[in-house]
Amino acid sequence: MSLTFHWFLPTQGDSRGLVADGDPADASAWRSRPPSAGYLTQIARAAEDLGFEGVLTPTGAWCEDAWITTAIVLGAVQRLKFLVAFRPGLVSPTLAAQMAATYQRLSGGRLLLNVVTGGESAEQRSYGDFLDKEARYARTDEFLQIVTRLWEGDTVTFRGAHLTVEEAVLHQPPPQRPPLYFGGSSPAALRVAARHVDTYLTWGEPPAAVAEKIGRVRELAAQAGRTLTYGIRLHVITRDTADEAWRAADHLLERLSPATVAQVQAGLVRSESEGQRRMLALHGGSRERLEVSPNLWAGVGLARGGAGTALVGSHTEVADRIEEYHRLGITEFIFSGYPHLEEAYWFGEGVLPLLRQRGLWRPPAADTDAAPVHVPFVGSPRLSAPAS
Repeated sequence: MSLTFHWFLPTQGDSRGLVADGDPADASAWRSRPPSAGYLTQIARAAEDLGFEGVLTPTGAWCEDAWITTAIVLGAVQRLKFLVAFRPGLVSPTLAAQMAATYQRLSGGRLLLNVVTGGESAEQRSYGDFLDKEARYARTDEFLQIVTRLWEGDTVTFRGAHLTVEEAVLHQPPPQRPPLYFGGSSPAALRVAARHVDTYLTWGEPPAAVAEKIGRVRELAAQAGRTLTYGIRLHVITRDTADEAWRAADHLLERLSPATVAQVQAGLVRSESEGQRRMLALHGGSRERLEVSPNLWAGVGLARGGAGTALVGSHTEVADRIEEYHRLGITEFIFSGYPHLEEAYWFGEGVLPLLRQRGLWRPPAADTDAAPVHVPFVGSPRLSAPAS
């Protein structure tokens, strides 16, 4: 089986640092890149040319809307898929099923859906959602029951604890059901994943922890008579040599002010998310001992929530770590880097060719009328920053 690689669309903006923070005397190197349609299109085109399968687009109050943003960028690429993150419960299941069906038809089947239940009650309340965490997962279970039946062409009458629809039907079901991706570490999350989704996603924990979590999901899925695929969400810093990669990681950390770290960590310790708790446990808010497993660096989690680890090393070392996760059952990888445009080239030109040589990856097939997929080469990218 060929491994699948996705990149990330930074719809919150981008910069050369983990945050747009650093020495004011060197502000030009830390200038934020706004998430303009032009810049996001640059990243999408680079991802397509380099051989990524798709791009993940986040959801939240801190970024641009994923549905609208990807619809704008969609026409600029020919093969690339869009892994759109969305939150069940903020829109009716019938409308969500219709939106996804429309997207699938008009994009030629290039929609992937990342189901985000929502781990923070305060943010959910800002959207008008006042359910607690357990109830949100129960609602997600009901939501996925409804939308999957609608995509299959059923007429659905459903009365649940949280959602009710009557005689719901899609007059134009999608030509193929959008694949469902889902992450979450709590028992409730694992149960939902086992029952409904196609690909379970974990954040980048050390291999032993990832193996344990996948084992639990696999057991629950077997009980439900289902088989899932598994993916992992990570950042990446890969260079021609290990020393160069670690210098790049150290540079990100050195330019991160203590005040910023303290502010971010103070907010994250209040998180309701089990996955976030596990990320925080890797570094404990400290800059010491951030290499929590060979080539797995927890420094990203000092400055941001969510996925907080990066693979750091030479192209060969990063390829080795990918192969290690693959042996645990991981077949899909969602990567990002700072900045996202330049880091896509480091990975696409440095790591993907090595994985191809090992028989673990091949470029995605392009449509017959699309431009040929660029076959990357091993070497150092020489890119200048895009105009802002």
